[in-house]
Amino acid sequence: MAYLLALDQGTSSSRSILFDQDGAIVAAAQQEFPQLFPQPGRVEHDPLAIWQSQLQTCRDVLQRAGIKAGELTALGIANQRETTLVWERAGGRPVYNAIVWQDRRTEALCEQLRERGLADPIRRKTGLVLDPYFSGTKLRWILDNVPGLRQRAEAGELAFGTVDAWLVWNLTGGRLHVTDVSNASRTMLWNIGQSCWDEELLQWLDIPAALLPEVHPSSHLYGEIDAAHLGAPVVIGGIAGDQQSALFGQACFAPGMAKNTYGTGCFMLTHTGERFALSQNGLVSTAACQLGRRAQYALEGSVFIGGAVVQWLRDGLHAIRHSTDVEALAQSVSGSEGVIFVPAFTGLGAPYWSPAAKGAILGLSRGSTVAHIARAALESIAFQSAALLRAMDRDAVAPIAELRVDGGAAANNMLLQFQADLLGIPVVRPQITETTALGAAYLAGLATGVFRDTGELAARWRVERTFEPHMPRERAQELIAEWERAVQCIRPD
Repeated sequence: MAYLLALDQGTSSSRSILFDQDGAIVAAAQQEFPQLFPQPGRVEHDPLAIWQSQLQTCRDVLQRAGIKAGELTALGIANQRETTLVWERAGGRPVYNAIVWQDRRTEALCEQLRERGLADPIRRKTGLVLDPYFSGTKLRWILDNVPGLRQRAEAGELAFGTVDAWLVWNLTGGRLHVTDVSNASRTMLWNIGQSCWDEELLQWLDIPAALLPEVHPSSHLYGEIDAAHLGAPVVIGGIAGDQQSALFGQACFAPGMAKNTYGTGCFMLTHTGERFALSQNGLVSTAACQLGRRAQYALEGSVFIGGAVVQWLRDGLHAIRHSTDVEALAQSVSGSEGVIFVPAFTGLGAPYWSPAAKGAILGLSRGSTVAHIARAALESIAFQSAALLRAMDRDAVAPIAELRVDGGAAANNMLLQFQADLLGIPVVRPQITETTALGAAYLAGLATGVFRDTGELAARWRVERTFEPHMPRERAQELIAEWERAVQCIRPD
């Protein structure tokens, strides 16, 4: 029996999941770590908390499964993307907290770059919208605001990486400073068409090249972890940003195949094959998981506040005690009765890209209750995701026949039925919804010969439930129009 260990390092927790050679889950372990909010609009993580929590879940999952590290064929890593870390090459000490993808502190820097006329050149090179979301301006902020760092970076004393690079550095005792193409494509420093770090991008953002990791395909024999961590050396065979890993785990290998992950945010990707297509409708182009030398691409739309709106209902409004209670509360009313919730707590992401937008609840009446607000909150997740798919349809790279879904909120049947009704296409939930971790395991398995090819992986994908659209298209279009009017009300730009 071949065992594959997937490290799923997320925004609020670190997880490890052990899969067997059939893609079945053998055991899982999870550990939350603190979220740091030093100022409004700023979100940070302790890099050591990321590393220690991830390592502990690796040890825990092996103990629960009753196997030793020597029995593992390989491990793969999926990680929160864009989150930016800098550390000392000599001893691996972080020089600043990790700046999380949700952080908005670099909006002023982005505006300066826009005023210099660089938004379009950056988009053509990277496929990305010039926004604080991505790593490049976060890295620039660290170099500009921590005394002495720029000089040390130029002297080659420091290393930059997204979370995957940080984990690999620690797993290998600093022997490997590497990342994969999918994570590199989220930095705003990677030329996505030429598959290389771009000298002009580095110049525009004032980033020393000495900071950067080596870049490899997502499925690749990166090296072995130090035996001291788990008791035996283990091959690292796969690395991918979490959303590209989920696209891979959903067996979306062909152009036009799409998935949506309902997590803290929502992330919709549609595969575009070997074609690098620039969106004309507010999406970003990104590298999909790469197996060999041929680049693979995807269009992506990111919703900043997806499942996090349910957390706000729980922790901010105290409307529910547990996140899982939201479906019953929302279903206690037949509809939202005109209430529309736009959860722009950290601005609006794709396809609107309005960083200054603020959240709002509109359409309240004397008869509105917390149940109507809860229903509108769930519906906001579907409305935002529908805006992404409509943008993908307008880009017309390939027709999207169905939407495969995963993530925590994909367990909510009411949400998925409403999503299908808005989209007018089937929404399909697989039997294994841990697709982010599964994708990392598949990448590692391909690199080490556990699996032959993607055809074998596609044959393993199984449907748990399909949600067919039932709402008349005219009614769906009316609801979408109401949503778009509400969005315009809260946009200052």
